Order: sequence, then C-alpha cells, then structure tokens
Amino acid sequence: MTTFKDLNMKQSKNEAVFQDEVLTRFELFKSLFLTLPFQRVKDTGTLLPFFAKQCEKGVDQHLTPDEIIKSFFDQHEEFSSEEQRIDLLFRFVQYIERQVVLFDAIEDSSFQMVGRGDDENVLGALIKNAEGSDDMRRKIVSKLKDFSVRLVLTAHPTQFYPGPVLGIINDLIDAIKTNDIHSIHLLLQQLGKNAFHQ
Repeated sequence: MTTFKDLNMKQSKNEAVFQDEVLTRFELFKSLFLTLPFQRVKDTGTLLPFFAKQCEKGVDQHLTPDEIIKSFFDQHEEFSSEEQRIDLLFRFVQYIERQVVLFDAIEDSSFQMVGRGDDENVLGALIKNAEGSDDMRRKIVSKLKDFSVRLVLTAHPTQFYPGPVLGIINDLIDAIKTNDIHSIHLLLQQLGKNAFHQ
C-alpha cells in the first residue's frame, strides 16, 4: 500500500539522486567552460558570477534593469564604451545559453536514474489503496483541497538550434553518460565555436 510517507521518502530519494546525478555533475562540467582555449570565454565566465550577484542585489533593492546594469559597469570600468558593454552583455547571454545546453545534456543523460516513470498514476494508486480506509480517504481529500495544477506550455530552446548544434548536443549527452571527460571538453569547445542561431 502506497502512503503519503512512502511518497515523501521517494521524493527525498529522487531529490538526492537529482542532486548527485545532475546538479553536482553540472557544477563540475560547468567549470570546463573556464578551461576553454578562448580568452573572451574565460573572461565572460569569470565575470558572469559577479554580474549575477549584482543582479540579485539590485532586485533586492528594487532597482530597474538599467540601474542594475549601470551599477555593475560602475564597478568594472574597463568596459567604458557602450560597444564594450553591449559586447559583454551579449557574451553573457551566449555563455548562459551554452550552460543551459550543458544542463539539459546532463539531465538527459541521467534520465534513467532521475526519471519518474515509476511515479505514473500515483494518485490512482493512493485512491485504490484508500478504498478500505476512511482515514486514508480523509487524508487524500484533505491534500486535494490544497492541491492545484497550472499548465505551462513552453518551447524548448533546442528546437530552434541548427543541425550542427543539435549533433553536438546529442554527442555531449552520450559523452556525459560514459563520463568521457576528454570528449566532453572537446564538445564544449565545439559549442563555443558554433552559432546557436540559424
């Protein structure tokens, strides 16, 4: 019989697997971006955490996006011209885009371990188990009173990538599955050189 306690334990286990198989691996492989042989990529990757922190502080202070960006560049005077600033912001977007691809590849490569195929129809199983238990039925009804679902439709960014980038992503997924660091590093270099727009 499936109980709420069983579901909570299963969720905790799934979260731990996700932490180990996806988040930790992402942090490790993300550091490979800083080792890519492109100076501008290294500079971008080094500055991005400072920019992210400035954004967090600015949001906490209720600053506008323009004020946040200005406060960042006030601290980094080496980007004095408008052209240099726009170039850096564009490189931030490119860098983040590649990090998203890396995260998706890691998540896809770990799907067998973190996938939730065994969680299908959990509500149906709970209701079936509650047939003989008024207490369980009351708990389910109580939980459903606070339960809500919001459907969100999004376009996955990879559907807009050109063929060569999609090929690199597929190869990256395979390399991550086998922890082939050399291939992962080479594929990240290829991502660094390929345009993500058609």
